[in-house]
Amino acid sequence: MGDMSNSDFYAKNQINEGNHEAGFGCSVMELRSLMEMRGPEAVVKIQDDYTGTEGLCKRLKTSPTEGLAGDQTDLDKRKEIYGKNVIPPKKPKTFLQLVWEALQDVTLIILEIAALISLGLSFYHPPGDSSGEFCGAGAAGVEDEGEADAGWIEGAAILLSVVCVVLVTAFNDWSKEKQFRGLQNRIEQEQKFQVVRGSQVIQLPVSDIVVGDIAQIKYGDLLPADGVLIQGNDLKIDESSLTGESDHVKKNADKDPMLLSGTHVMEGSGRMVVTAVGVNSQTGIIMTLLGAGPEEEEKKEKKVKKQDGAAAMEMQPLKSAEGGESEEKEKKKHTGSKKEKSVLQGKLTKLAVQIGKAGLLMSAVTVIILVLYFAIDNFVLQKLPWLPECTPIYVQFFVKFFIIGVTVLVVAVPEGLPLAVTISLAYSVKKMMKDNNLVRHLDACETMGNATTICSDKTGTLTTNRMTVVQCYIGDVHYKEVPDPSALPTKSMDILINSISLNSAYTTKILPPDKEGGLPKQVGNKTECGLLGLILDLKRDYQPIRNQIPEEKLYKVYTFNSSRKSMSTVIKLPDGSFRMYSKGASEIVLKKCSHILSDVGEVRVFRPRDKDEMVKKVIEPMACDGLRTICVAYRDFASDPEPDWEDENSILNDLTAICVVGIEDPVRPEVPDAILKCQQAGITVRMVTGDNINTARAIAIKCGIIHPGEDFICIDGKEFNRRIRNEKGEVEQERIDKVWPKLRVLARSSPTDKHTLVKGIIDSTLGDQRQVVAVTGDGTNDGPALKKADVGFAMGIAGTDVAKEASDIILTDDNFSSIVKAVMWGRNVYDSISKFLQFQLTVNVVAVIVAFTGACITQDSPLKAVQMLWVNLIMDTFASLALATEPPTESLLKRKPYGRNKPLISSTMTKNILGHGVFQLIIIFTLLFAGEKIFDIDSGRNAPLHSPPSEHYTIIFNTFVMMQLFNEINARKIHGERNVFDGIFRNPIFCTIVFGTFAAQIVIVQFGGKPFSCQPLNLEKWMWCIFLGLGELVWGQVIASVPNSKLRFLRRAGQLTRKDDLPEEDTNEDNDEIDHAERELRRGQILWFRGLNRIQTQIRVVNAFRSSLYEGLEKPDSRSSIHNFMTHPEFRIEDSTPNLPLIDDTDDDSAQRRGKYSSQPSSPNKNNNAIDSGINLTIDTSRSAASSGPASPLHSLETSL
Repeated sequence: MGDMSNSDFYAKNQINEGNHEAGFGCSVMELRSLMEMRGPEAVVKIQDDYTGTEGLCKRLKTSPTEGLAGDQTDLDKRKEIYGKNVIPPKKPKTFLQLVWEALQDVTLIILEIAALISLGLSFYHPPGDSSGEFCGAGAAGVEDEGEADAGWIEGAAILLSVVCVVLVTAFNDWSKEKQFRGLQNRIEQEQKFQVVRGSQVIQLPVSDIVVGDIAQIKYGDLLPADGVLIQGNDLKIDESSLTGESDHVKKNADKDPMLLSGTHVMEGSGRMVVTAVGVNSQTGIIMTLLGAGPEEEEKKEKKVKKQDGAAAMEMQPLKSAEGGESEEKEKKKHTGSKKEKSVLQGKLTKLAVQIGKAGLLMSAVTVIILVLYFAIDNFVLQKLPWLPECTPIYVQFFVKFFIIGVTVLVVAVPEGLPLAVTISLAYSVKKMMKDNNLVRHLDACETMGNATTICSDKTGTLTTNRMTVVQCYIGDVHYKEVPDPSALPTKSMDILINSISLNSAYTTKILPPDKEGGLPKQVGNKTECGLLGLILDLKRDYQPIRNQIPEEKLYKVYTFNSSRKSMSTVIKLPDGSFRMYSKGASEIVLKKCSHILSDVGEVRVFRPRDKDEMVKKVIEPMACDGLRTICVAYRDFASDPEPDWEDENSILNDLTAICVVGIEDPVRPEVPDAILKCQQAGITVRMVTGDNINTARAIAIKCGIIHPGEDFICIDGKEFNRRIRNEKGEVEQERIDKVWPKLRVLARSSPTDKHTLVKGIIDSTLGDQRQVVAVTGDGTNDGPALKKADVGFAMGIAGTDVAKEASDIILTDDNFSSIVKAVMWGRNVYDSISKFLQFQLTVNVVAVIVAFTGACITQDSPLKAVQMLWVNLIMDTFASLALATEPPTESLLKRKPYGRNKPLISSTMTKNILGHGVFQLIIIFTLLFAGEKIFDIDSGRNAPLHSPPSEHYTIIFNTFVMMQLFNEINARKIHGERNVFDGIFRNPIFCTIVFGTFAAQIVIVQFGGKPFSCQPLNLEKWMWCIFLGLGELVWGQVIASVPNSKLRFLRRAGQLTRKDDLPEEDTNEDNDEIDHAERELRRGQILWFRGLNRIQTQIRVVNAFRSSLYEGLEKPDSRSSIHNFMTHPEFRIEDSTPNLPLIDDTDDDSAQRRGKYSSQPSSPNKNNNAIDSGINLTIDTSRSAASSGPASPLHSLETSL
């Protein structure tokens, strides 16, 4: 490929043979080699080979102004020759591959091996008839039953159930992957691009763009294909995704016209001719290289991710499902970085590991006890010799014990947990689509449930984004509504009309309404639409003026950006002189005005005191009505000497004001209600906007963000920065902490202010919980804030591609009330998981204890291996389906958010788990040890090997399953509600699963026979089983009546399953950015921290500080300044010791006590260098824990340290 691009000879040859018969003047290869050029050399090449861009357009049979004709056969031909604008996705995993992956599960492998051994041994018969007597009690009765030939059944049944489990798991993975791809495709179809076809500007899906199309590019676009710039205004591109250079590259037609796919337009606008799409574009070439082979691909992909997370993500809109795929892969590879592992998944993984360890221990103990009991009983007490021919029989016993042990383990390990999360999230994501939330990262929806703060944009989110001019100040008169054209001086009017028509993006238009009687359709920038609407209201038209001076004739354009806050366009007048039209935020443009048009349209001097009067009399009253104020101005320049257009400061000065307009953007009708819901749900809504402070305050009052008489702060960006920065201009966390809790409106804010605010709130240590922040954004400049936030919402309609790329959820209707829906779904996910946990843990506890005690007392588990597997299937897979798909209710919004360190298992849940566990154990043990007497049947205890199933054990199994079924209904409520049937029919999946399980249970008991170790039961016994099951519902009411406060010990139960710190790599904020040196540092830091903890534990003995210290150390909130000497923002203490308790153990009184002791502020240890930071750190850490003053007994201990 390299040689090709270098050898011009090859390219020239290519022209002659390549595609001339196809009728186009350039081949794919030629265009590809052209696109590899950069800067001046590209200009030279285009000039040499094609005689400029016009020539290139000719060869591609397209017109630079009118675009392609858009006739279908031509488009198809182009797609055939130059390729489509899609990068083919990698093949999804086949069902068989997923089955193979599911089989890799360790517990399943152990089971399979055990089952195979059991199968093999069951076919072995010891020689001779009398062997029965020799081989001890165990073997007796085998032959008499004539059942020996049925010994293989257990092994086969286990294998069969393993197959079932594997198929279910594989199917779940498969449907998850399918949904993921669907989501990817959906995101892709969302991305459209403006293309000129048949001289009409139309919006096309990115995949329909072909070579030769003329694309219109503007600020905020993600370029969908490679192209050559035909004409551009002030165009700056961020090419970091391809080159890694973060500086924005200026592009213009005569110096550097090459535009590459996957790069972002950061400023300006222009038109380009598309020269390469899909696999032939620069991005496509990289992607195909990555796709070389799965192994290499993974390596490379990792590299790309490491160098620049953007690179792999930029491709998303093009490469679609492949993106999804690689993301999934990345997820598996390093579950670590912020977007990958959510809080909930972290807590669950932790819990699953803990339960798994406990299960492993139990199962090991079970096996050891069984083996010892058997050995002692046979060889010590009965003094039987070990006969070689008996070996297989003994081995068979040992295998049986081993299988029992493994089943205990299988039941104990809740493999349903991750499944429940996936199902719940996937289900929510699907449903959230209907609520206008397009979720790009699965865990965002669960994080949303914990949100405590929403920083929302004003325009378009809280308001309708239909701008209309309602007031204006022109010719010294303030009109409260749009004036009659005849009332205005004609001179002023003409300049105003020209200024608005020319000094706006030509893509902005007002089209006739779609349906009769509707409002006219606004296309493009909404503020400009409002101004164009003013022209129409003044009975004039902007189109003829634009036709007279088309876009390419504009002499120079200073596009709008967040630092200028204004836009200006320079045109050359017929006499050779220049005129510049300007518009922008009124206080900014007025500052630069030295003249103003009078009531007759003449220019007069505009003095500073006139400005002040204007601000007081015109701008502030407009702003207080919630209007956005825009000032329109102009300036004339002489033709000789031509001004230096690059010197912006001198150009954008000395202007003449034409008029000031007040533009109304009405609040969306549903917003005040949505904001009220947020406030009830314990979520603070803050408005961050670029508008004037008075406008912002007026809108905030209309929305209900602020209520008169409350204690709140509304400030603008300047004041905000003054308050949070120190003398050196550095942002200080302490200063932010003084501002943000009361801050409700931040006006005239720059994107950096938004990012600073979000980062400040997230890093803040005020309050006992870390704040979880959601942010909405639509502009390119919102990217950093969206990325930094816990959940970033981008606008689907008004949002730029860059914002969508940085976000987690896209609001397809740009509406704030959809965010409230997202909160509801997020909380619902959390609750669904808790419901499932409550159910799952009850079953686990009971099944494990029954199997364990049964095995120890009767040498045989009352629940057989296959039965356990069935119970496991109900519990894990079906229950996760049933409980994870509960629809959300409004009541979810009535409670405060759970914090990040809220334990997964609340004290109410602990109470339920223990309560139901005790009930089930009592019933099962009663049946096990007295069941034969109650029902007057043969006892199933101490049955010999391979004996037929007993009615006794069948009743136990059946009762056990019935109790689980009814407890599943109990598990629907986790906050101690009484009515567990509430809304049960709104969830058809739940009902289907409960009835389905019941039917399957009947089949298993009546016809399961030997494989399921079941004996058919008669109606009376069935009734008893169901009756005992129903007892669960009654018992549930009893438990609900016990107040939590009576059960203080439950709080302490939390101490056992305390979530100690997640391993360091689980919680890094951004794994990608940390190199090895830092990782070593991080490790050292953890050891250092542990050392500190030990010392502090010893210090604990000092009684004076006991209570406050205890709390201070146990609470994750006492974030000390141990990390301040790390300059990196990622090093937040949360990363090294997030101590997330699993079971509720917050005690209010101790928190107050801590408040009493720690009144002294902990010194922020900002610029220690690492050397002396040793001592400071020690003092600091304990100071924030126990605020030891120099006189305190701790102080001496620390300094000696």
